[in-house]
Amino acid sequence: MASFTLQGIPVSRGIAIGRAHLLRPAALDVQHYLVAQEQVEAEVGRLQQAIVQVHRELQMIWSDLPQDAPTELGAFLDVHALILSDPMISEAPLDIIRTRHYNAEWALVTQIDVLSAQFDEIEDDYLRERKADIQQVAERVLKVLTGSAHALPRAEGIDERSANMVVVARDISPADMMQFRDAAFNGFITDEGGQNSHTALVSRSLGIPAVVGTGNASRLIEQDDWLIVDSDAGVVIVAPSPLVLEQYRERQALLLKARKKLLKLKKTPAVTLDGVEITLLANIELPDHAMAAMEAGASGVGLFRSEFLFMGRTGHTHRLPTEEEQFIAYRNAVQAMKGRPVTIRTLDVGADKPLDTTEHNILNPALGLRAIRYCLAEPQIFMTQLRAMLRASAFGPVQILIPMMAHSFEIDQSLAMIEQAKSELAAENKKFDDNILVGAMIEVPAAALTVQLFVKKLDFLSVGTNDLIQYTLAIDRADHEVAHLYNDIHPAILQLLHMTVTAGEKAGIPVAICGGMAGDRRLTRLLIGMGFRELSMPAAQLPEIKQEILNTNLEALQPYIKKILRSYDPQVVQETLHFLGSVA
Repeated sequence: MASFTLQGIPVSRGIAIGRAHLLRPAALDVQHYLVAQEQVEAEVGRLQQAIVQVHRELQMIWSDLPQDAPTELGAFLDVHALILSDPMISEAPLDIIRTRHYNAEWALVTQIDVLSAQFDEIEDDYLRERKADIQQVAERVLKVLTGSAHALPRAEGIDERSANMVVVARDISPADMMQFRDAAFNGFITDEGGQNSHTALVSRSLGIPAVVGTGNASRLIEQDDWLIVDSDAGVVIVAPSPLVLEQYRERQALLLKARKKLLKLKKTPAVTLDGVEITLLANIELPDHAMAAMEAGASGVGLFRSEFLFMGRTGHTHRLPTEEEQFIAYRNAVQAMKGRPVTIRTLDVGADKPLDTTEHNILNPALGLRAIRYCLAEPQIFMTQLRAMLRASAFGPVQILIPMMAHSFEIDQSLAMIEQAKSELAAENKKFDDNILVGAMIEVPAAALTVQLFVKKLDFLSVGTNDLIQYTLAIDRADHEVAHLYNDIHPAILQLLHMTVTAGEKAGIPVAICGGMAGDRRLTRLLIGMGFRELSMPAAQLPEIKQEILNTNLEALQPYIKKILRSYDPQVVQETLHFLGSVA
């Protein structure tokens, strides 16, 4: 067949070469037929069994999450489990079987079509995005019902035909992605998705070349087509010529060689050419991940997302972790880091990380009761966590990081509760670090604009760029319809970052970045040029960020940094940033 090229959105780095493995939507395989009256309850039972099986699958995937799984993945799995438990999926289709005598697959697709139409009418971006989650959950149930659950070729004993396959799909749910850990594949392509969609987050975390948002790749590409996925350029080449194939194989080999070379930098300090030391930290979700941080040469943990200890407890057995459970988890992470500091973020739930199904009724969870608002509304949960964190501080340096602060009273109440927790532990003769450092995440524009208040009351700050960008630009970064508006170098974002780091510098308190921008090599020079001296990121991204720092002369960057911060013209910012990368 003739070769052709597709353009999409690049979401990770690297090149993948392999044969196409198409994942067809299960809805296409659904049969429509009526069941006899005496068979209705058996058909109801068939659907109920399929739902139970999918519940088990989601729980199993959660339990088997690898150390380098993306941070949000556990939360996505929980959301899917909650949707599956919702009466709109678990009960409404059963009523359709009983009243219309539809077969189970037809009843489920009918209900999903009704829900999808309702979601299309909603103006709110966040709620519209939930339509994709509902469809992905229904897909899993349909695959069980139709027996079409796709089994991917395993990595062991593979032949040339299945080796190095590239998965091609309309969309891939976070749960489905985890099947690929042990499968013989090295890249994927989707019709939907954006730079910060769930699929993009997973691909970056797993280090897998991917191109999303191609529009119609799953319809144009055929099973077993040879493909080249250039995830640096966002290009997919279908049926490449032997010459093009050979060129890309050479590029692929060079990239692999460069990656191996980076691993040798593990013990090298991150110091610029003109002698400025930058602290590189790792983001972790579970205590076990501390080992990966150590392996990558991290100077500490800049963000321990504690909510992942609370997730994965869905259904009737849902139970919050006790103080002892939390203490053991935090202590294990602290001990694994062998004296390096561990910054633990207090519970950040709400939005796409609910703890119970009732939260689905919130009009816009991103603007509702989440993070510190949730903790202050549930003081017993907050106190239990603070006590566990303080107890862990007796085993090594711990810092407490509080998310989504925006108001003075939130700072005061949080500090008062920490003091209360200290008093309780002291009365019980339990050890803790009385001088533990307490900081706030700057992720709400109001916090950045009133940062002077924060630097007076707290010991350190950490900028969560993902939420700061989302709230400043008023977009849901997971919504593919507005994904193109997500812009980490928007002049407003740069002004807020500069304002925050400058205030911290004047007050003499450290300001770190722990959001997605910290692990983006294209932005490293910009961030350290602006004054950031602590960057926290997934462990896998540490080596290439370190290499960028080692090749940077901070003094030489200053005229260009000033030009970027003076300009409100996006084109000037983009052009200057591009030039920044070539400054020797």
